Amino acid sequence: MKKVLMLLANGVEPLEMAAFTDVLGWADLLGEEKIVLVMAGLRPEITSTFGVLIRPNRQLSEFDLDEFDALALPGGFEPSGFYDEALSVPFLTAIQHFVAAGKIVASVCVASLCLGRAGVLRDRKATIYHQVGGRRKQQLLETGANFIDRPIVRDGNFITSSGPGTASEVAFLLVEMLTNESNASNIRSFMRFSTPDQRWYETPQVEN
Repeated sequence: MKKVLMLLANGVEPLEMAAFTDVLGWADLLGEEKIVLVMAGLRPEITSTFGVLIRPNRQLSEFDLDEFDALALPGGFEPSGFYDEALSVPFLTAIQHFVAAGKIVASVCVASLCLGRAGVLRDRKATIYHQVGGRRKQQLLETGANFIDRPIVRDGNFITSSGPGTASEVAFLLVEMLTNESNASNIRSFMRFSTPDQRWYETPQVEN
């Protein structure tokens, strides 16, 4: 059995969170190996980007992080207060714990900035939501990461991605890394998800 901790900040984007809950949930039910997903936050109730109320299983401080095999980090919106918690000491310390233990860390969209601020992306390839003007890209570069303008970037045990539309692909890659490629492919088929073509993986967010 594999166990994944999904760390939620207030202001999290529901779609990015749901990709992990659904894909890993299907993998737990129908996959070759059980995958248990546990949600944690810094408060008993979280208000998402679009006002959906979320009650995590428990608060972060109640968990022994050593019992988990991977960390999942959905992103969120600045106006909803996402960075207030996502860049806080408890969040960054949890990330550092997983990285120090050599475990998988999978982030979606702007959550890669959390990894950067935790100091774990220096000299590593990573991506982030990259709008015209490049504010988030610049913030990521300032943490020492090597920005790659692609939908999903994997560097060792790190997965980063460029937006909510990539969330399911991040979740499938996480299943593959926790188990194997065949298992992830079977779950994709059960869920009726098509595999993106090669062009999808190679297309930059902002054309030069």
